[in-house]
Amino acid sequence: MPNLKSIDTIFSQAVASKAMPGIVAVAASDKGVLYEGAFGKRQLGQDAPMTLDTVVWIASMTKAITAAAAMQLVERGKLGLERPAREVVPEVAAAKVLEGFDAAGKPRLREPKRPITLRHLLTHTAGFSYEIWAPAIAQYQTATGTPGITTCTNAALTTPLLFDPGDRWEYGINVDWVGKMVEATSGQKLDRYFQENIFGPLGMNDTAFKISPSQRARLASVHQRAEGGALAPIEFEIPQNPEFLMGGGGLYGTATDYLAFAQMIMHDGSFKGARLLRPETVTLMAQNHIGALEVGTFKTAIPALSHDIELFPGMSKKWGLSFLLNTQQAPTGRSAGSLAWAGLANTYFWIDRTKRVCGVFLSQVFPFYDHVAIDLLGKFETEVYRAL
Repeated sequence: MPNLKSIDTIFSQAVASKAMPGIVAVAASDKGVLYEGAFGKRQLGQDAPMTLDTVVWIASMTKAITAAAAMQLVERGKLGLERPAREVVPEVAAAKVLEGFDAAGKPRLREPKRPITLRHLLTHTAGFSYEIWAPAIAQYQTATGTPGITTCTNAALTTPLLFDPGDRWEYGINVDWVGKMVEATSGQKLDRYFQENIFGPLGMNDTAFKISPSQRARLASVHQRAEGGALAPIEFEIPQNPEFLMGGGGLYGTATDYLAFAQMIMHDGSFKGARLLRPETVTLMAQNHIGALEVGTFKTAIPALSHDIELFPGMSKKWGLSFLLNTQQAPTGRSAGSLAWAGLANTYFWIDRTKRVCGVFLSQVFPFYDHVAIDLLGKFETEVYRAL
């Protein structure tokens, strides 16, 4: 392994100063693992240290895994990117476009102009949203008694569209619907499908929707950062007996497990002697699928869960089949056209298929886009590129 002691120093200082509770970070090039490190505590005030096998809620990092599963089924001819999703999951046809609310506060809804496709869902252009960044969705949920998405209830998937499918980019519950499509076409629950087709072949033995006793013994707590910067652990967990397995954000896992998934994508669909996707499928997933549309800024509607977000300020940002694409080289050294995403409790990954390097940074802190975490991620990434 190259000398990345500078990263150890940066992370050690961050946890010693209580700026962060705990951090696990790993990176790999096409030659193998470049860096692995774990720092701080699983829970502030407790003794258990963060370790490489610490289990965290990876939240929306689940989406890329669900997308990979869907693309396996596209390869097998069981799903099609342009086929109306309602042919696979009829319930999605109930989604109407929200035009506003009447004087009594009742939602005004209309039929969408075109059917939702798998491509719309994988690219966040179907019209679905999240209440965290869309006040209209929060208002709809309140007006209709519709539960939030982390309840993992089917009713949570009944929120309306904010626009006609294909018209805009808006981050939302799309990939939960993709998970439903994977289940409907494979005839298996998502956990079983993932285990047989992704986790098993990649040796991802510590990634699951349901936390096992062995994983619970290594589970990190989610912490809430107060406005002054102080951190405190909170009670937060995705339902362990959910109505549906949340393909958009339900997984728990470890840094080393996720790195194996990232390396599979970096190696064009194969890793550890297993081929999960064809090279041309990975290339397709890594292309811009939103055309002239842009990945815009996220304005928070729930400040306890997320800050306002502007990824790569001043840069045009596109979306692939479930990945953020930066269109220019990033200041850290990340190549233009790299793949990335994140999870709500400040977990992040990137996959650079040009320079053949990928990395995973895990913490467990709300709100999302925590400035300390983002700063540390940038420093980590910069040092990894320096070491190449």
